[in-house]
Amino acid sequence: MACQQSRYHSFSSASRLQPRPSGVTIDESFLTEDKSTQNRKLLQKRRTLELPAAPLSHCQAPVLGGTGKLPTQGAPPAGPGHRFHPGTKAAAHQREKIRALEPLKAKLVTVNEDCNERILAMKAEEKHEISLLKKEKMNLLKIIDKKNEEKISLQSEVTKLRKNLAEEYLHYLSERDARKILIADLNELRYQREDISLAQSPGIWGEDPVKLTLALKMTRQDLTRTQMELNTMKANFGDVVPRRDFEMQEKTNKDLQEQGQCPCPQLDTLRASYEEVRKEHEILMQLHMSTLKERDQFFSELQEIQRTSTPRPDWTKCKDVVAGGPERWQMLAEGKNSDQLVDVLLEEIGSGLLREKDFFPGLGYGEAIPAFLRFDGLVENKKPSKKDVVNLLKDAWKERLAEEQKETFPDFFFNFLEHRFGPSDAMAWAYTIFENIKIFHSNEVMSQFYAVLMGKWSENVYVTQKETVAQLLKEMTNADSQNEGLLTMEQFNTVLKSTFPLKTEEQIQELMEAGGWHPSSSNADLLNYRSLFMEDEEGQSEPFVQKLWEQYMDEKDEYLQQLKQELGMELHEEVTLPKLRGALMTIDPSLDKQTVNTYVSQAFQLPESEMPEEGDEKEEGMVEILQTALERLQVIDIRRVGPREPEPAS
Repeated sequence: MACQQSRYHSFSSASRLQPRPSGVTIDESFLTEDKSTQNRKLLQKRRTLELPAAPLSHCQAPVLGGTGKLPTQGAPPAGPGHRFHPGTKAAAHQREKIRALEPLKAKLVTVNEDCNERILAMKAEEKHEISLLKKEKMNLLKIIDKKNEEKISLQSEVTKLRKNLAEEYLHYLSERDARKILIADLNELRYQREDISLAQSPGIWGEDPVKLTLALKMTRQDLTRTQMELNTMKANFGDVVPRRDFEMQEKTNKDLQEQGQCPCPQLDTLRASYEEVRKEHEILMQLHMSTLKERDQFFSELQEIQRTSTPRPDWTKCKDVVAGGPERWQMLAEGKNSDQLVDVLLEEIGSGLLREKDFFPGLGYGEAIPAFLRFDGLVENKKPSKKDVVNLLKDAWKERLAEEQKETFPDFFFNFLEHRFGPSDAMAWAYTIFENIKIFHSNEVMSQFYAVLMGKWSENVYVTQKETVAQLLKEMTNADSQNEGLLTMEQFNTVLKSTFPLKTEEQIQELMEAGGWHPSSSNADLLNYRSLFMEDEEGQSEPFVQKLWEQYMDEKDEYLQQLKQELGMELHEEVTLPKLRGALMTIDPSLDKQTVNTYVSQAFQLPESEMPEEGDEKEEGMVEILQTALERLQVIDIRRVGPREPEPAS
């Protein structure tokens, strides 16, 4: 019996040691119950196999021979006088039975594992279905809550309207009753006054007052009846004209119809002139109304400007102060508004102070100091000309675009200076160039380099704009079949529309005007398109390229403003990552997934590799202040990819 129990114990432990499938949670209570049931069945089978005369004490401690086998194994055959004990034969029989049952045990273990795997698979499937049903239930509950809220709001509105209607109806009833009472009182007073007047002077009428009163009453009744008949006649025949007038109009109409049927060139000319004059009148009326609206708008703007603006400065006073005299000031101030003139004046003052400095004080080694300016002590001012600085910055951009291993732009800038001027003069040139580009805001090359160097713009902004200009020049060159550098105004317009399909007619018109088009130009006029892309010695572009840059910045601001309006949030509120992604896809449905991830990673300052997948629960936990997110998006090259889908008509 002890032998059977040991073997049964090994069987149950072996079944417990079977490897479980990874990633699957097994119900231990179920397995325990299943194993106990199997144990009871095996124990019952083994009890049926026991013999009544087989004592189990013989197999509790078998005696091993020298070779580790039972005494009956490997022993010489028994002699004539040797006898086997009956218990030994029963033990051998039991061992044979156990060996016969070994395959059944392996089969039971296999069946048990298959059943467990099926049960686990069914549980996993049921769990997945339950999760889907729970999600569907939550969605339906949200819809029900929304419908209930709408129902409550509509019920409250209906209740309010019913209350207002009841109040208005009661007010109407009271007014009607009061009017009837007032009319009755007035009539009664009038009748009393007439009766009194008749009673006081009976000699005037020469009749009995009672008879006169009765006659007056009957006369009033006749008057009332006559008035009712008159009102009925007016209602029924108010639109009726006298027969004489009708016959005269009918005769006139027949005469006109007869004249219209007759071929009369003069009449046709008059009709055409009338239609033309009528159309001109309608157009003039529309122009008149639009002019009135513009006049009112300009008048209100003028009043607002007069109320808030300060007196316009007299810029001619600067001609005697700026170096170069009136001629140079006239050249600097040509075509610039007051804001631009302030920048020009500040640049002149700053450049004068910069030329007077021989050394710059070092800014130290603080964390807020850019890496290329970290120095303690005095730094020499190299005093280059404006043209030299522009050429140096252009060389830096060329080397940056040709660089394979991209490093941070400030580190590249300092390494470029070290390579160009040597380690000893690199810091001096860094301070010199930094002070120059910080002053000259009106110079395109300097202002753009300063913005990228200080992190206000991404490098892609500058690179993409240059690529756009190069692509536009390539399209114009392809349109120039004769390769003469000339295009007609019609070709110029076609190239602009094909290169910039998302620009409005207004923007295309602005670009054409910047390129030299004017209202008196015809489509056959020729344009030297290569001159539109030229630069002067200080890196200043032509007005056409400047207008392209202005439109790009305006389009970026408008795009971010549309994004803010789509979110419907204040700047100080927090926006989640899914909400920002959804707003981007709404205002620009043509965005691909990679571009959206680039914009979102920039707004939340996350590497694209760490961005959670769409629909992940981690997305809801990622929030950022809306103003901060928009400022970060302003840094990169963000633009519209496709047209915004029109909103469905309500």
